[in-house]
Parts: sequence; structure tokens; C-alpha cells
Amino acid sequence: MDSLGPSRLPQSVILVLRAGDALSEVARAHGEYSAWIERAVGDSWAGTWLEHDLRSAAELPEAAQFAAVVITGSPASVTEQAPWMMRAAGYLRRVVQAQIPVLGICFGHQLMAQALGGSVKTNPRGREIGTVEVQRLAPDPILDGLPDRFFANATHVDTVVELPPGATVIASTVLESHAAVAFGELARGVQFHPEIDQQVMRGYVEVRRPLLTGEGLDADGILARAADTPFARQLLRNFVERFVLSPARRAA
Repeated sequence: MDSLGPSRLPQSVILVLRAGDALSEVARAHGEYSAWIERAVGDSWAGTWLEHDLRSAAELPEAAQFAAVVITGSPASVTEQAPWMMRAAGYLRRVVQAQIPVLGICFGHQLMAQALGGSVKTNPRGREIGTVEVQRLAPDPILDGLPDRFFANATHVDTVVELPPGATVIASTVLESHAAVAFGELARGVQFHPEIDQQVMRGYVEVRRPLLTGEGLDADGILARAADTPFARQLLRNFVERFVLSPARRAA
């Protein structure tokens, strides 16, 4: 596929680009990334969802036929620059250029940043995991209705250390300077996981307890603070309502 072609009217399907697998211990009880995203969006999206595994050799679908594109998290690192990641990066560049709404979550956020000219490395501040406070830095439709400070669930070790040209930081955390970024008119990325609820977050902390302890982190404290994050979940609904179903998009 050489080109996505011109952007079309929003269709009835959101394409989820799966970039990895959730921890097996968590997935058995709560499903995979796509299921978490769908649950979080809820009735804000009356259409359907289609998942495509980016690691597959199958041809990436023509994105212009979809209402929007969401890229999931992954245990993989963007810094690996595996062949499937490079192919996905080229695809994302064309998606953004075609003015199709796109949201990158954690790994997806980093992949989009790198695809558009930014840089990703291991976060020198260390691992961010658990329910963390997010600080709004700039107004943006994806943050509509959210307070200046809200909580979100996070689990990552890599970070966007250099933004691509024209990108704007719209939120940060203590450990993450680029917690939410506007990459273009209809492209957004979040380093945290708005789709992760308390039970999933607790599952991640429990499975990774030995790793956290080995890094000198307080696993018990992180577990005790794990919570549902309704404002972060609202961010996902805002993506659908403000970027995909907005009057401007319907009239395009």
C-alpha cells in the first residue's frame, strides 16, 4: 500500500492497531488491550471495532475507510526498531497526513512520536507504574471536562525524549514530561493508559512485584494506591466524541 488517499467521511468502524499482548495473567481475567479500550469508550461509540495485529505479516488495511485509528500499548520497546515497527511507523505517517483521527496509547504514543520525527529512549527518571497524577498544561479537546489535575493508570519504562516538529505537550506527570501530546490537528498520544481500570492495574503490579522490588520501588504502596480513573477514561470518550463524531468531521 503506497498511499492512504484522501480522507473520507467518517465510517462506522474504528481500527485498533494491536502492538502487543497484555500480561497473560491479567489477560486471562480481563481480556486484551482492545477489550479494555472498548469498555472504556462504552456507548460513546455506537459503531464497530476492527483489530489488526501490527506484528502480523498481513497487509495493513486501507485506513481511509475507518472512522479513526487507535494504537495500543505493548511490552515491546519502540527503541528496538523491529521491522514491523518500521512498517507501522510509515503507515502512521500516512494516517496523520490523511487527516484521519488517530490516538496512540503508551507504546502507540511513542511509535507515533518516533514516526513523525521525534525520539524515544528509556526514561532516565525510571519506571512509571501505578495510579499517577496528571497535570494539564494546555487546553485541548481531548481534555475537555477534565480537571487541571486528574489521575490515570500507567506502566512504562520508555519515554518520548524529543518531540517531532510541530507537536505540543498538553499534559505531564512527575516522571513523564510528555504524558499527553498533540501531534497534529487530529492526532493525539498519551503515555498513560486511560483504558486500564483498578483491577487491571493491580494485576500488573502484582505480576511485576519482584521486578518493582528489585528496582527499589514500593510495590505495596503502588498496589494500595491503584484506583479506577474515570477522568482518564473520559479522555477516550472525548477522542471519539470530539475527534471522530464532531460536527466538523461529519460535515467534512
